[in-house]
Amino acid sequence: MLTKVEITNFKNFNDTFIFDLTQTKSFEFNKECVKNGIVNKAIIYGHNGVGKSNLGLALFDLVSHITDKKFIPEKYTNYLNADSTQNSAKFKFEFLFDGNQVVYEYSKKSSSVLLDELCTINGKVFAKIVKQDNKNIFLETDAVGTEGLKKDMTGNNISIIKYIKSNTILENNNTNSTFNNFVNFIENMLLFRNLDDRFYIGYEQGRHELANDIVEKGHLEDFESFLNDAGVSCKLSQEKIDGSFQLYFSFKEKKINFFEIASSGTTALTIFYFWYQRLKSEKKCSFLFIDEFDAFYHHSLSRLIVQRLTEVYATQVILTTHNTSVISNELLRPDCYFLMYKDRIRSLSNSTVKELREAHNIEKMYRAGSFEY
Repeated sequence: MLTKVEITNFKNFNDTFIFDLTQTKSFEFNKECVKNGIVNKAIIYGHNGVGKSNLGLALFDLVSHITDKKFIPEKYTNYLNADSTQNSAKFKFEFLFDGNQVVYEYSKKSSSVLLDELCTINGKVFAKIVKQDNKNIFLETDAVGTEGLKKDMTGNNISIIKYIKSNTILENNNTNSTFNNFVNFIENMLLFRNLDDRFYIGYEQGRHELANDIVEKGHLEDFESFLNDAGVSCKLSQEKIDGSFQLYFSFKEKKINFFEIASSGTTALTIFYFWYQRLKSEKKCSFLFIDEFDAFYHHSLSRLIVQRLTEVYATQVILTTHNTSVISNELLRPDCYFLMYKDRIRSLSNSTVKELREAHNIEKMYRAGSFEY
């Protein structure tokens, strides 16, 4: 699981911005929202422009150089902070896998240009880049199974993490298993966004046709039930045209192509359903970030989506929103709701001196300004 990230000189983050998921409390309700003392389900609030979307992009920057999964380079233009005089952005990620800590640090000139890397496991160096005379670049690693690797990386821009992953069969020991868990976690991270610039990063590769995917996987009836549960009363049908399945709303006298008349909210629900099925598949999604997850939803639907996501215990989930109706102890808990500002981010439980209880109406407290501490 991701436990902490530090971001410096990336987009709107000039000074070091720290997002710590380990500052949990001992609440006795909604325990599934915290896993091994780490926030497992989180919702982030913040005014427009504080950097909620950029936080998601920062978290998924490492997907670009460690994996071959979907990446959107154009989202990473204006990579460095415009006010900074530094020539690189710096990232530090901390993870915990079965009690083993992985710390991965690197700096970049742009999304595609790595400058240095360091990976430690349980406090010991697993792999790092060593520069000599500002010209020659070498990989330094004592990992068992990397003895035959070429260590001279001069002229290469490949990540040492990807290099080791792609060119070795590591011997089975605790350190190497932890490294593999770290790589698998990154390989199965997913970010998606439902607004007008709909896109996704990580987890898979390629472009998807939603209707064809739902029908081909045999999910048509389940999708119909999902929409009806969400308040979209409908009957669906399918038809195969030119080798691809099309989805239709079925009425008494005729049927109409699903996406011709689906509202923005229904389309957003369809995209959520598409990824939600993958969260429940054998190929587990390790980490999910949905930016503005409920931009087109009624507040009751927003609550339903949060409830569905809390049931997917294996996936660490972070959502951003402006919708205060989901600030409720019925859904999450105060250490899983975060208030984001340009220079910091804090959970509700760490934003007040008051002792919070399950019976508290934390939305009302938020609106009253009780969490500006």
